[in-house]
Amino acid sequence: MKELVDKLYNNNNLNKDELLLLIENYKEISNYVFEKANDTRNKIYQKDIYIRGLIEVSNYCKNDCLYCGIRKSNKNASRYRLSESEIYECCDIGYNLGFRTFVLQSGEDPYFTDEILVKIIKNIHNKYPDCAITLSFGERSKESYQKLYDAKANRYLLRHESINDKHYSKLHPKELTIENRKQCLYDLKEIGFQTGAGFMVGSPFQTIENIVEDLLFLKELNPEMVGIGPFIPHLDTPFKDSKAGDIELTLFLLAIVRLLLPRVLLPATTALSTLDVNAKDKGILIGCNVIMPNLSPSSVRDKYMLYNNKLSCELEAAENLKQLVNQMESIGYKVVVDRGDYKEEDNVSI
Repeated sequence: MKELVDKLYNNNNLNKDELLLLIENYKEISNYVFEKANDTRNKIYQKDIYIRGLIEVSNYCKNDCLYCGIRKSNKNASRYRLSESEIYECCDIGYNLGFRTFVLQSGEDPYFTDEILVKIIKNIHNKYPDCAITLSFGERSKESYQKLYDAKANRYLLRHESINDKHYSKLHPKELTIENRKQCLYDLKEIGFQTGAGFMVGSPFQTIENIVEDLLFLKELNPEMVGIGPFIPHLDTPFKDSKAGDIELTLFLLAIVRLLLPRVLLPATTALSTLDVNAKDKGILIGCNVIMPNLSPSSVRDKYMLYNNKLSCELEAAENLKQLVNQMESIGYKVVVDRGDYKEEDNVSI
């Protein structure tokens, strides 16, 4: 199977059957994949690790996704919404700590109209023009995305979760469709956003064939960012008794994504660390190059609970950035004060 890994490493595509074979035998080939993925990342991004300041602005959501702890029908969720001044304060703190990307993330909260978001984006950009602004506010119209882009937002995260229609429908309410999710992603790409997609590993009803379809879709979409983390159940959802995703398979798939999309911005997610305290280091060592410490006010961090037992302290907290810097240095990597943009073929960032 090493020849299949070598094909990926040398920028050749794998077909569905070849990817399926790799995943079915991932335990046997993992170390070789990790080595090649790490080498691929180092060739493009060297030993630089980019940090993003995550600001969870609201846990209100109009949707009722079956896996999500902030789904609208969860009456046990303690709802909150940051004010504009609180958002700006988070940015002020983050900038002084050395963050040059702010990630504003929310449930699909109808409060955040285009007008309100445009104002927030412009104010952040005007104060910190050397910073990138990443948004994650779910599905919106192309016209809405265009307004946010014109206001100087740079990136948009929208995980597709499952490209397989039948599987997608088992995870989401009927009013949400993979067709619309795909359209949103292609709209974002066309507008010019650095676009992020991704999926959960081990979500209920997921098959290996589904994962292969997701990987092939990512290759087709060619996003600038990919977010992959293990599924973790939440006690107030229909999937509360479902098994969590496998960490080792998640790491393997992260490495495969690095080989499929060599220049991708690839985070070692909080979900990884929630299941394995050493997973962040492991993620960096197998090809990840982004970490997103939490800049949200400490009073709300335990309220943005997409899954059970989410980490919101220690290395996940922005105020402990020095500890994170030291940890990355201990494994041979360097946290840089940089926007950390996607690098095109000619190494010119966008």
